[in-house]
Amino acid sequence: MPGIVYISRKELAQRRQKLRRQRQMKILQAIWRTVAITGLAGGLLWVTIQPIWILKTPKQISITSGNQSLSQEAVQSLLVLSYPQSLWRIQPAAIAESLKKQPAIVQATVSRRLFPPGLMIEIQERVPVAIAQRTRSQGNNTNKTEISTGLLDAQGVWMPLEKYTMINPEVKLPSLKVIGVPEQYRQYWSTLYSSISRSSVKITEIDYQDPTNLKLKTELGIVYLGALSPHLPQQISVLAKLRHLPTKINPTQINYIDLKNPDSPLVHINQTKEMVNSQTPSQN
Repeated sequence: MPGIVYISRKELAQRRQKLRRQRQMKILQAIWRTVAITGLAGGLLWVTIQPIWILKTPKQISITSGNQSLSQEAVQSLLVLSYPQSLWRIQPAAIAESLKKQPAIVQATVSRRLFPPGLMIEIQERVPVAIAQRTRSQGNNTNKTEISTGLLDAQGVWMPLEKYTMINPEVKLPSLKVIGVPEQYRQYWSTLYSSISRSSVKITEIDYQDPTNLKLKTELGIVYLGALSPHLPQQISVLAKLRHLPTKINPTQINYIDLKNPDSPLVHINQTKEMVNSQTPSQN
């Protein structure tokens, strides 16, 4: 009949033998793969349990930092590690998270180092830019206030002074001082500090106890800015133009400088108790 292919017994036996050899080859390949994987895993296990992969002393920990205000010893004191300890039992991610919870550290990455065995730690430190005083009423008694002192970074993050100096006792504290409730000025702090830090007139204190009238203590005297507004950069710019004011007015006679309206700066004089327009040329 057309379409029917006849296969001899010899050809059929050859095909069966070929298929049998292919199956045997696949079985052998599977066995070799299993043996190879088992051997590799066993070899890795043997390597990992060798005494060489042990963290024996803090000297095996490499610490790098951006500004290096924290000493190696200070950072190591923050690590919850016991010695000796298997390098493979240490959890780098957990160590990094514990470091980031410290007030002086913004970011931290921790990784194992195989040759030579140890840990590599990279940290980004939180740099304080101002000393902040926070006042709170004690209970229902508004006459009694509790004052706590901390540090602020450029983003307005509060750092307890005691905790910060405990891990970094030799730190040089910033000269700028802030008075007020951090929760009230935190959202404006980045803009406020950015403008003040660029001022050519030295500013030593920011008083935000009255949110409707921000006060600055400067080398020229007390400056009133009013409520924080988009005019702040202009106000700071006008303040810089008044830096030669002491050559025109005795600084002891200045009660305060009013920059609430930066287009019309005013100087309040103690003797006359009157408001006078500043005559400082705007181009200076």
